[in-house]
Amino acid sequence: MVAPLNADQPAAAGAAPLQALVERARALSEDVQLEAVRAWKAAHPGRIAVGSLPVWAPRELIHAAGGLPVGVRGGGDGVEVVRGDAYFQSYICQLPRSTLELALDGSYDCLDGVIFPSTCDVIRNLSGMWQLLLPGKYVRYLDVPQSLREDLGGRFLEHELRTLRDELGQLAGAPISDDALRASIAAYDAHRRAIEDVYALRAATPWLAPSWELYLVLRAGDVLPVEEHTAMLREYRELAAASGRPMEDQARVVLTGAFCERPPLGLIQTVERSGCAIVDDDLALGLRFIRGDVAPPPDEDPLAALARAFLARGRRCPTMFLPDDAGQAKGEALVEDARRAGAEGVIFAAASFCDPALLDQPMTAKAVEAAGLPSTSFKYAENTGQFQPIREQTGAFADAIKIWSDA
Repeated sequence: MVAPLNADQPAAAGAAPLQALVERARALSEDVQLEAVRAWKAAHPGRIAVGSLPVWAPRELIHAAGGLPVGVRGGGDGVEVVRGDAYFQSYICQLPRSTLELALDGSYDCLDGVIFPSTCDVIRNLSGMWQLLLPGKYVRYLDVPQSLREDLGGRFLEHELRTLRDELGQLAGAPISDDALRASIAAYDAHRRAIEDVYALRAATPWLAPSWELYLVLRAGDVLPVEEHTAMLREYRELAAASGRPMEDQARVVLTGAFCERPPLGLIQTVERSGCAIVDDDLALGLRFIRGDVAPPPDEDPLAALARAFLARGRRCPTMFLPDDAGQAKGEALVEDARRAGAEGVIFAAASFCDPALLDQPMTAKAVEAAGLPSTSFKYAENTGQFQPIREQTGAFADAIKIWSDA
């Protein structure tokens, strides 16, 4: 069972607006039947809603088509998978099986199409399964480059984005103009800045913006229009900063490995209650995959700017292919993030059967160790219901940091 919201904090004056915001975020994050998307489409007849699987998809293009980008993240621990297991083997992660379960029961009927970014072999197979089981729906498998050179990977990705722009324009009934795309990029730049502002608050004062709470606020962005979610993030930061929550003496850690799936809320709460303050993470990575603004200058093709931003400032997560020094570059990026957030240790929390995370982990863990940062690791499932072993492990890790670490 997940504890009630704010169960660990005493009520404080002015806490009601913050609690109301988090309650709304929780309802949206648990909206696996996409009722918020159905309401948006009813209020905007004729406009499209297009889903995207983790990790990265150019939501700016869907927005520029006048559509609603929707994060498709499966059912988490709120959906019992029955039919989904009939189409996939049991030794894969929960995400594709629960996503297919929701598609087959009609929960995703409000989506006009779904983009499947290149993430792993299972997601590639899921895109083909979608075409077979849901004929008539727009399906796009989005390949991303295996070279970060602008003259190779950049040209390839720009071509992929141009094709996607044309297809989304046809789906929406009108071509996507450069001006519309520039306006959408500006809206998402503002959104990225709002997310980074909240992350900066949590890194500086994690007791004011606990990660289980921030996790809910982030996940609300899967079903809200970007402008509305940006406003929610800004309001949350303002309310959290003024909440007056008492300072807590916890070990400062980075939580990494959950970049694709949606770990149970109870898992995040368990880590924090064990004595760890999560000061950086890779949760909901698709909402903040690109660091900083894209902001193309007036004389540049906005698609080229998007492609360049992906190559130069895309997060070095396990789905990013780095052919020459994958382990070194990704490990260095993780250490840099940990240092920037003032972390004292790293927790590797990979979803069971997640090949990208589990293949990268030995290399990134080696970099973390070389940097003198202590670490621990565990695996989880989206439908995990028992967290006591994780609490004991992370609690012991927090104690060890406090007693022995020089990080």
